[in-house]
Amino acid sequence: MKFRLTAFGLHLLASATVLTVVLGTLYLGWYRWPGWYVVGASSVVVVLVCVDLTLGPLFTFIVAHPTKPRRELARDIGIIATVQLAALIYGAGSLWNGRPLYYAFSEGVLQLVQAYDIDAHERAVARAQHVALRPHWYSLPRWIWAPLPADPKEAGKIVMSVLKGGDDVVSMPRYFKPWEQGLPALRKQLKKVDDVAYFSRSQKHTLEQRMRALGLNAAQLNAMPLTGRGGSLLVVFDPATLRIRAMLGAPQPAPSFGHRGSLVQRYVRTLETRLAKLAPPARHHAS
Repeated sequence: MKFRLTAFGLHLLASATVLTVVLGTLYLGWYRWPGWYVVGASSVVVVLVCVDLTLGPLFTFIVAHPTKPRRELARDIGIIATVQLAALIYGAGSLWNGRPLYYAFSEGVLQLVQAYDIDAHERAVARAQHVALRPHWYSLPRWIWAPLPADPKEAGKIVMSVLKGGDDVVSMPRYFKPWEQGLPALRKQLKKVDDVAYFSRSQKHTLEQRMRALGLNAAQLNAMPLTGRGGSLLVVFDPATLRIRAMLGAPQPAPSFGHRGSLVQRYVRTLETRLAKLAPPARHHAS
């Protein structure tokens, strides 16, 4: 038992170190507040933790035996580590492809723009036009203004595209402008918390309480929602300077774990299948 616990502990330590480095790099670079929240990255992280910090070390605990030949033990642990690595690459790749690139003010709302929201064509157009705010692979999140183009025909095309489920202007870097240039338009779109869309009545009540606790006036025209795939935040501005004073999350309904559970089950089945295929039946050893 001591041998198995030692193998389990070492595997757990190695897995935790690698996972911390990967997630820490992504968080400090692209997912700092409010990125983690509005992207909804926790679902991917839950799967990574389940696979890399639970299943991997657990399988090592099961296969480790002091009398097993070292070559056979190394092979079994190598198979487990390979599947762990595949899961880590898949999860980290998902987070990388969905990393926040912009927080865009556009048409009365703040929107999260993720890496996969901007397709290859739009990236190529932005590069060809030498757009200053075009994305690079190393780009960190930026606050920008994404107005509709001044040309009515071009603006109409974008509106029709959105109505048909196509790309919006927030996915077209060629139209992006510096954040400061959009502040006069943003000022006109600020609302009282009670008039902000995207939140239920109970959520607005909670947000008003949080604003008062921070010394912010909930009756002023100082708020705008920030929307993303993971949830919406209330962004509170200073009405005089238009500096962001706070970004507040509203209580969310109890999450459904059906999707997360299916992902975990898929990884479990993958791990079991690969172990069964790659590892021949273990020989019996004297205890």
